[in-house]
Amino acid sequence: MKVVLLAGGLGSRLAEETKIKPKPMVKIGEKPIIEHIMRWYMSFGYCEFIICLGYKGSQIIDYFKNYHLRNSTITIDNNGKLETLEHKVQPWKIILAQTGIKTQTAGRIKKIRKFLKKDENFFMTYGDGLSDVNLNKLFRFHNKNKKLATLTAVKPLPRFGALKLNAFNNVTDFNEKPISEGGWINGGFFVLSEKVIDYIKSYDEAWEHGPLKRLVNKDQLMAYKHNGFWQPMDTLREKNILCELWKNNSAPWKAINNKRKIIPFRKVI
Repeated sequence: MKVVLLAGGLGSRLAEETKIKPKPMVKIGEKPIIEHIMRWYMSFGYCEFIICLGYKGSQIIDYFKNYHLRNSTITIDNNGKLETLEHKVQPWKIILAQTGIKTQTAGRIKKIRKFLKKDENFFMTYGDGLSDVNLNKLFRFHNKNKKLATLTAVKPLPRFGALKLNAFNNVTDFNEKPISEGGWINGGFFVLSEKVIDYIKSYDEAWEHGPLKRLVNKDQLMAYKHNGFWQPMDTLREKNILCELWKNNSAPWKAINNKRKIIPFRKVI
């Protein structure tokens, strides 16, 4: 089953980083966030990716094209001859699709239709957010409901801590990271039928506006409720939250239950 990653936006709210690199290449720890996302999918056995390129897409191409060299033991002689002694590979197969710098999110999906089979189901998510959503349960939920589209619904943490006060303004409770009391929001991590592309009218449409609303109007959109970890990376503050989790070895997207293991590097000698 293929995984489509939207990786072409400008990332203007994270301009501190995205002036020189595309947003999916912003590093969390030693790896760009797009690789963290891909590793999560691969931990469930989903290893075929279609990456929708746009802004500074050549950097993403270079990253994956040279991936094996950056993770290899090599020798170089005085003539510049390179020999690989040992290298580490990932079991992925990646289509790096040029979808245009100014193309909107729905338009990017429309442009990669030629890489999908008729009526094929596929995963789709944004290249700037992490979660520990159970992808197998998400897919089973989608199949059970027989709709064209399923999104992952999440309740994000509020930006600020919450205080409880009594009638005399004494603080009776303080919660640094309360769960949002608001409604569910779109957390990405979709399962889609290839047929949803019929709901995209132009390359200038944002996925969240026209196409999703048309799917709602046709009763073709379901929400899989995820109560676990979800964190976008829209600002420097949010990037630092993810980096701190990774640094402290407490990243939920890295923690795997006993029935599955993260796919490690495979050594090829």
